[in-house]
Amino acid sequence: MTAQFSFQRLANCSQTKARVGIFSTPHGIVETPRFMPVGTLANVKTITPSQLEETGAQMVLCNTYHLHLQPGEAIVAGGGGLHKFMGWKGPILTDSGGFQVFSLSEMRKISEEGVTFRSPHDGQIINLTPERSIEIQNTLGADVIMAFDECPPYPATRQEVEAATQRTYRWLKRCISAHQRQDQALFGIVQGGVYLDLRSQAALALAELDLPGYAIGGVSVGEPPELISHVVKATAPLLPPEKPRYLMGVGTYREIAIAIASGVDLFDCVIPTRWARHGTAMVQGERWNLKNAKFREDFTPIDNTCPCYACRNFSRAYISHLVRAQEILAYTLLSIHNITELIRFTQKIREAILNDTFAIDFASWLEQGAEDLGLENGD
Repeated sequence: MTAQFSFQRLANCSQTKARVGIFSTPHGIVETPRFMPVGTLANVKTITPSQLEETGAQMVLCNTYHLHLQPGEAIVAGGGGLHKFMGWKGPILTDSGGFQVFSLSEMRKISEEGVTFRSPHDGQIINLTPERSIEIQNTLGADVIMAFDECPPYPATRQEVEAATQRTYRWLKRCISAHQRQDQALFGIVQGGVYLDLRSQAALALAELDLPGYAIGGVSVGEPPELISHVVKATAPLLPPEKPRYLMGVGTYREIAIAIASGVDLFDCVIPTRWARHGTAMVQGERWNLKNAKFREDFTPIDNTCPCYACRNFSRAYISHLVRAQEILAYTLLSIHNITELIRFTQKIREAILNDTFAIDFASWLEQGAEDLGLENGD
């Protein structure tokens, strides 16, 4: 950790590997465990920064690849850097563009040097290397920046995953050499697919580099939930306990609870805003389609226990009407609620860990993978 970053562990669960901490950055603290909303293009879709702050969000994620394409990192820098440009005062994390190595598989070519993309906007050829990814992220100015990695798909052969994992490590060392700013923390990413020995080798190799933080990548790329929990449970405890741990791209109650029980601190996912744009509300872990007829004359809030702006002021019937009418306000209200829902979930878990009641209070969310997590015998 540099002087501007620190991670302090405050409490540990006696029955799981869950922990409570404070991650300090140049733009404020993040109380962990914590869900981070995704703001790919320097905005969390359909809501303002002040609305986002009211959800309880402390840190948001933006995407290097997409911001490089539009508007370009030079324009962001000209606007005062990412924080000022998007009007968000809290910590920001930028993904490296590595996920696009996976998601844009039909539009790219991978070599040892890096990845060549064809821009979906204008067809222009883009060369993204570890050095270029770090240069872009240095220019954007986020608090936490991610190493450029190769995310193998699921399913993939062991040979393919092993090659991607080894290349990710070589690229990480190039990222470290290219990194220029002391006010940005560079996190490494553990790959290895569903092969636990590859995950273990990668985690231990990254730990030796003494980075400010570590991420578990390459999950939620098509594998079943039980494999995700198996990988996370095996990988997270191998990462340095005095550094923050970030699980990339996970956002359901059960996935988050199991990951926290494995020792993970930070999460991000597009689920809250993506579901909102499809007229879907998250309610205590369930998925409700507000288009359903039963909501048309239901004049109660989405969730009586939720303190968000949408639940304080509007009924299910009204939001159902907005969804059916395709009014933009529907997506705003549902985004506010869904983000609040996931952040409240991680806040409640945080309180339970502090009270050492996590394994009891959240037992229903820990049932999947309970044997793996050692909950049945109190390990």
